[in-house]
Amino acid sequence: MADRSDANLNDPNLGRTNLSGAGLAGADLSRVNLFKTDLSGADLSGADLSGADLSQANLVGASLAGADLSRADLSRANLRGANLSGADLTETILDGAHYDKSTLLGDALKS
Repeated sequence: MADRSDANLNDPNLGRTNLSGAGLAGADLSRVNLFKTDLSGADLSGADLSGADLSQANLVGASLAGADLSRADLSRANLRGANLSGADLTETILDGAHYDKSTLLGDALKS
């Protein structure tokens, strides 16, 4: 996958897309539909995903370090092995999200 770092990808519908391994560090994906999108192994560090629909997305092994996930929907997303350290999870929906001991949360879930 091509490096899309710092890209503005405000296409409102990227749902069910294969973006596995994508370089999306710092990208603007705010309010984008990423429903059931494969983002496994993607670099989303520092990306703006505020208000995005990531429900049922595959984020296995993805880097979301320092990403803005405020008001994003991550319900039933697979976060196993993902790095969310330093991510903003203010008002993020995590109902039914899957994560395990390999998921790096850092202070992300501390209030």
